[in-house]
Amino acid sequence: MNIKNIWDSFLNNIKNQVTSLAFDTWFKETELVELNANKAIVKVQSQANINHLYEHYIDIIEATFNDITGTNFEIEFILTQNSIKNEIEKNENIYNKIEDSNLNNKYNFDNFVVGNSNKFAQAAALAVAQNPGKIYNPLFLYGKSGLGKTHLMQAIGNYVINNSKKTVLYTTSEKFISDFVGLSKKSYNGNSLDYIDYFKNKYRNVDVLIVDDIQFLAGCTETQKEFFHTFNNLYDGNKQIIISSDRSPDDLKLLEERLRTRFNWGLTVNIYPPDFELRIEILKKKVSIQGLIKEIPNDVIEYIANNCESDIRQLEGAITRLYAYAAMMSGSDITLDLAMEALKDYLNKGMSIKNNIQKIQRIVAEYYNVSVDDLKSKRRLNSITLPRQIAMYLSRILTDESYPRIGLEFGGKDHSTVIHSFEKIKKELKGNNQLKEVIEVLKRKLN
Repeated sequence: MNIKNIWDSFLNNIKNQVTSLAFDTWFKETELVELNANKAIVKVQSQANINHLYEHYIDIIEATFNDITGTNFEIEFILTQNSIKNEIEKNENIYNKIEDSNLNNKYNFDNFVVGNSNKFAQAAALAVAQNPGKIYNPLFLYGKSGLGKTHLMQAIGNYVINNSKKTVLYTTSEKFISDFVGLSKKSYNGNSLDYIDYFKNKYRNVDVLIVDDIQFLAGCTETQKEFFHTFNNLYDGNKQIIISSDRSPDDLKLLEERLRTRFNWGLTVNIYPPDFELRIEILKKKVSIQGLIKEIPNDVIEYIANNCESDIRQLEGAITRLYAYAAMMSGSDITLDLAMEALKDYLNKGMSIKNNIQKIQRIVAEYYNVSVDDLKSKRRLNSITLPRQIAMYLSRILTDESYPRIGLEFGGKDHSTVIHSFEKIKKELKGNNQLKEVIEVLKRKLN
């Protein structure tokens, strides 16, 4: 079966899984252009198309495509040559709309709940939004996952777009890496100059560049060099740079020193876990914003706040879970007893536990910005395979569990898979200093 027949079969299958409008908008004009050992290259018509497919359909695309081919392929979307030229020729205000800037308009300063742990970060973010490029440049926000870094960064972007004619681009370090890797690939007509122009226009021709999770540039030497030049170009032009990380610049030891130095040129702000009072306010805000019908008694709010101490996402998830549980119980009133029953397993995930396999999975998943379900899945993407192997290795050396038991906790993997992962990481550690440092960082987090 040639690649055209494969893609025709894929499109026929997808057509039955999505609405006709979604198919015509996002899938109809796509084309499979190359298959190699583990990657399927698909041409699309616009960058917006790429963003939407990655954000909303990538899981169903990979699952459907792999079912048809019987092989685990990673899907990579690229622009057609005409599309690249069209992107380059667009007017300079391409990133002056929220949808083009990759921003989510639900993130704004009005719905960001301020407390002692984040009021400095909020004040700094608002000052930058009101005077981009003129104050606190770069703005570097850091803190553990789930504390509101992304909310503040996108609030800045939305404020700038809504109150000026300046252009904004929000991206992740993973997306920056992906776009940069494209520079090393020859375009299909043998000339990559168009793509180079597109890349530089995208990241350097903006007034505000927002980069989330910069820590994932670690180990990407060439990408770090390109980001260094992008940073300098924007900074010299008085363009605003906003960066987030799970660690302070000084703790990003796997990034080049010249990058860490530049991150400290502006204002560095740590966002701390919310205290009890802020957790209460966040929960109340969550209820009011969603316009939920049933009221939640204060004792239930306090129960949740007492048991979710460090992660805003978990606070919000607890409210969603509680309402869903009440609905399944035939619309029962929300009481403390019902809340304790509904959230007993959910809240336990946030409590302090011993070094066990579940905790190791959670810490490794958080470090690599994947989900625990990814670690347990059969997906073979490089971005998932390495974290899974590291988690299996740590489970073996930090717990008393057997290989079969570890395999069971990783989605029912055979014990031979666990042994292979353990031996591979063990061997890599003998000569890979970067991996050694990652393992030590994870051990410290676990302890």
